[in-house]
Amino acid sequence: MLLDPPARRHTVSVVAFDGMSPFELSSVVEVFGLPRPELDVPWYDLRVCSPQRGPLRFVGGFTVTAEHGMDVFATADTVVVPQVPSIHGDVPGAVVDALKYAHARGARIVSICSGAFALAAAGLLDGREATTHWRFADTLRRRFPRVRVTPDVLYVDGDDVLTGAGSAAGLDLCLHLVRKDHGAKVANSVARRLVIPPHREGGQAQFVEAAVPSGPDPADDPVARAMAWALDHLAEPITVAALAGQARLAPRTFLRHFQRTTGTSPLRWVIHQRIMASLPLLEDGALPIERIGAMVGFESPATFRHHFARAMKTSPSAYRQMFRTSLAS
Repeated sequence: MLLDPPARRHTVSVVAFDGMSPFELSSVVEVFGLPRPELDVPWYDLRVCSPQRGPLRFVGGFTVTAEHGMDVFATADTVVVPQVPSIHGDVPGAVVDALKYAHARGARIVSICSGAFALAAAGLLDGREATTHWRFADTLRRRFPRVRVTPDVLYVDGDDVLTGAGSAAGLDLCLHLVRKDHGAKVANSVARRLVIPPHREGGQAQFVEAAVPSGPDPADDPVARAMAWALDHLAEPITVAALAGQARLAPRTFLRHFQRTTGTSPLRWVIHQRIMASLPLLEDGALPIERIGAMVGFESPATFRHHFARAMKTSPSAYRQMFRTSLAS
């Protein structure tokens, strides 16, 4: 009996430099480098690369040796630049050449934080919308005026070229890539393993909207109790008064506690949870979009489309098509 050959693994390469901070690099390694047999999908094949031979000194007083050079970096399916040595100096020529080659052969190009400067130096952001850490936005705009810098988002998905904001936004972007490749269910599983929200709404300056606050048991925390109830009743009408009743608080008191706990309003949080609940249903492809909107609690298809586009920067139908295209490729 002949066995099917193992599915080809999507290769991801990430570049490391001497003197870099480890966080962004570690985010890439954490998402793409750890084996995840429990997900039952062909996981990524990660290669850490460097234009320099020998040990690389990292911030914090330790060294790392990359196994691969820029030839391997340039030939991966997805290439990631998590930082550059300096936002004011020239990007190493070997990195620029590798990015140009990778893009020309159809690789997916990704930057995190100051890594956008490398993509800009390679000309890959000319005429495109892109982001970086908010502290570097003015410098990126000044040095590369052909880039449409958008400093108030967590990441920008340009399909073949994606840019992420600083630090923790790298995890958001990496999870977004997993979501594009394998769907929301797999991305949510990875997020749970990382103990982070599967999708953060909004930009760099906004608070993280956690599904349910960690820590106290919902029975002892009025806000957590109301949130847990809402997650079980998303398809039903949910009002501030109903949430306050579950929390056993007066509405004004509940609003104050909810804002302090989550950094957002109850109704905005509910809308975001409904959008997140719609993603696996859209990816499944079996149900009409209008029915999905009703199943997660939106009063009309127009309301669903409006809030979905605002949160996900695309339409429900385009999201469904993107997921089908990602799986087919």
